[in-house]
Amino acid sequence: MTVSTESQGPTHPAPPNASPSLVTPSIRRRMACWLYEGILMFGVVFIASYLFDTLSQSRHALDNRHLRMAFLFMVFGIYFAWFWAKGQTLAQKTWHIKVTSKTGTSISQSQALLRYVLSWVWFIPPLAAYSLGVPATQVLVLLGGWVAVWAILSRFHPTQQFWHDALAGTRLVHFDAGKK
Repeated sequence: MTVSTESQGPTHPAPPNASPSLVTPSIRRRMACWLYEGILMFGVVFIASYLFDTLSQSRHALDNRHLRMAFLFMVFGIYFAWFWAKGQTLAQKTWHIKVTSKTGTSISQSQALLRYVLSWVWFIPPLAAYSLGVPATQVLVLLGGWVAVWAILSRFHPTQQFWHDALAGTRLVHFDAGKK
């Protein structure tokens, strides 16, 4: 899949102490990548759930529900920390986005893990509402609204980064594989 960067909206400059080649992708492109990442995660969930069911002898998806969620949280953490420390997930490669440090260098496994934990801020309000018994349809509306708010809040960051990136000391940049 080839993605044209011409119609992806404005990009934002790098901070003064960073390499001049660090350009922040548009919010539209980052959110499209985020949605694509969600679709790709279905495969990760399928394989991890199959492994969990095999090891735990579960016969129903609701068996060991909390243990399953904790297991998936760890699998997702390993998946994202591994690929972010290498620079990109498959979705990020498709959309020409790379995770770097503030200065454009590769990030460490621990920094990638911190980014993963902080990225769950996107989901805290909907998860809290769901755990308090709010109906699923209202939780989905809350999720959509909260994701929109979180994305819009990136407009207030000097380089238009998501706030979990700012807190983790990372940034998303445009990456053209041909120019390495």
